[in-house]
Amino acid sequence: MPKRWGKGSKPPEGYDIIEPILEALENESRDKVKESNAGKRNTESLWPVHQINWQRSRYVYDMFYTHNRISRKVYDYCIKNKIVDASLIAKWKKTGYERLCSTYVINPANYKFGTTSICRVPLNDRSREQMNAIDPTTGCMGCASGKDASHRNIFGNKYGQNLAAVQIAREKRMEEIQARREGQERLLEEQQRMQQQQKEEAPAFAQAQAPSADEEK
Repeated sequence: MPKRWGKGSKPPEGYDIIEPILEALENESRDKVKESNAGKRNTESLWPVHQINWQRSRYVYDMFYTHNRISRKVYDYCIKNKIVDASLIAKWKKTGYERLCSTYVINPANYKFGTTSICRVPLNDRSREQMNAIDPTTGCMGCASGKDASHRNIFGNKYGQNLAAVQIAREKRMEEIQARREGQERLLEEQQRMQQQQKEEAPAFAQAQAPSADEEK
């Protein structure tokens, strides 16, 4: 049950599929807010806020749209209760914004000369000096769309990982392990059944092989 969102609103069936990850990210976000900012630039202290918001939203988005692992009801519940960033997700649905790190970086009001963040510039369009540039507010290394336009992990840390893909792969491995285990159990049961059958048939077979009284004479 989400603790921060939707008080009195019961999650729909299937929410438990994503609840552990969402709870873990919420706890992580809470810990990061309490963490000391000593030695950090003012904007750098905001990196975890933007990055966890991205990862949480991306997780739910991919679990619904990419992997069809959760229902529309669960997805809508997350949108309605602001568990995910609806504005950011809306941008992902538009061409050119599929990997956008935050709506902050595309707001010209946040940058000099009415431009957008350096992280929106494709890597193959950057100068040598800009190649390793990071957005000062989100910590994004590059979230432009297109082939080789950005890093696979836009933050270069655990918050840039695709949690949905990780969970789906883990569930698949568990299913394969379970299938092998059940197959081995069925094989063992069949072997035991055959052994029991052989034991039961052994006396009758031995009697059939024994010579009769007439043969002994």
